[in-house]
Amino acid sequence: QVQLAESGGGLVQPGGSLRLSCVASGSMLRINDMGWYRQAQGKQRELVAKITWGGSTTYEDSVKGRFTIARDNAKKMVSLQMNSLKPEDTAVYYCNLREPVAVGPPRDYWGQGTQVTVSS
Repeated sequence: QVQLAESGGGLVQPGGSLRLSCVASGSMLRINDMGWYRQAQGKQRELVAKITWGGSTTYEDSVKGRFTIARDNAKKMVSLQMNSLKPEDTAVYYCNLREPVAVGPPRDYWGQGTQVTVSS
């Protein structure tokens, strides 16, 4: 079983910055993808950014150039640096770890979520 512990959310003014961190613990495969999703009130959860074990990254269009995802495989940690924050970035942010399985779809693990509020 894998546990994900997030930290770093909070309240910030438009144009400000926040850094989210997520540490994984428990039994997991060496090769996995990690990422951040968010869910705004009344909306579906959406991918923000993800990073493979090898470091390849994918970003949602609205955060490109503002957010940066990084991981430290030795520390089993993924971070999300968020700059130039906008009110529309307000959401609960969830850390995700995705493990491949031999047969069937990959297995997803989720953190408990951390609130990010961008408001003046």
